[in-house]
Amino acid sequence: MESVSHKRVPVLRFQDVQGEEYPGWLEKTLGQIGKIISGGTPDTTIPRFWDGSIYWYTPVEINEKYSSQSIRMISNKGLKRSSAKVLPAGAVLLTTRATIGKVTIATNECTTNQGFQSFVVDMSKFSNEFLYYWLINNKNEFIRRANGSTYLEVSGREIRKIPILVPVLKEQQKIADFLSSIDTRIEQLEKKKALFEQYKKGLMQKLFSQEIRFRDDQGKEYPEWEKEPLGNIAKFSKGKGISKGDVVSDGNVGCIRYGELYTHYGATASRVLSRTNLSIDQLEFGRTNDVLIPASGETALDIATVTCLTTENIALGGDINIIRSDQNGIFLAYYLISKKKDIARLAQGISVIVSISPSRDVHHASIEFTVIICQN
Repeated sequence: MESVSHKRVPVLRFQDVQGEEYPGWLEKTLGQIGKIISGGTPDTTIPRFWDGSIYWYTPVEINEKYSSQSIRMISNKGLKRSSAKVLPAGAVLLTTRATIGKVTIATNECTTNQGFQSFVVDMSKFSNEFLYYWLINNKNEFIRRANGSTYLEVSGREIRKIPILVPVLKEQQKIADFLSSIDTRIEQLEKKKALFEQYKKGLMQKLFSQEIRFRDDQGKEYPEWEKEPLGNIAKFSKGKGISKGDVVSDGNVGCIRYGELYTHYGATASRVLSRTNLSIDQLEFGRTNDVLIPASGETALDIATVTCLTTENIALGGDINIIRSDQNGIFLAYYLISKKKDIARLAQGISVIVSISPSRDVHHASIEFTVIICQN
């Protein structure tokens, strides 16, 4: 058995109800804190092994802290004729093949396919929630121990060797409760964020369809909107190539690469993610108020990503369409975001990469502006 290394007990500790410290943490291995059980798959060509009453999980389904219902079910016959095993409610499921390190707690009896190693612990001694958080925090340890020529996998035998420091049950529960309360707060904030995003989307549709109109400071209505081809009020250009290898953490120049527009930036970009040391004559610089649209992407909706640059002297990589005008760039960006599907329809290509050309596509797109904005 692999020896357990001595590790420092965490400095941040909870205290018991009397305000005294809990006992020191014990050095164990994962194999010592419970049973580690692998899964299996019944023969998919035999119908009677499937559509039964036993939950059967695959790694792709593991996305939440708790799992209560699987996509597919197996029958008792399928269970008996495969290496799948019934896990009790409260078992901690860990994905260990291909996608390694996803964790969930089963709320019902279940089985899994062979892409898991699942933990069944004596909950009079160990908290399954403490184990859940420990497994998440130590995901890299499982990845480090994985091997395989066809796909990466970490075996149950290897997992059993992994050292773990374990506090007494009461301290485990305090740690798990504390982290659970943070999870709850995160979920609440995510729900609130989703509601605000939906609210904003609805308002954008009403604002840009002119169903809702603002008034000026004197309470008077603004003039009616006019329709103009985007090419009449803006100039178009493209950035210059900045490869992944050109990006360095201590670069002298802030830069934006096209892929970052749909992975990092929103409607505005004020602080840049990347930097480069390429010389100035090799770069194309954006200006405050420029509107940026990716010129290529894996999908048409990738291309329909719009960002307004709100800072100066940012180098713009190749495959970035630059729209420069005297109009308010943030307004223009939000307007184009509201027309996301229309921009996506301009994308050309049938392979992995689709593209949009400023001269061929964006230049001829029509856009509505108020008379005041057009005159400014």
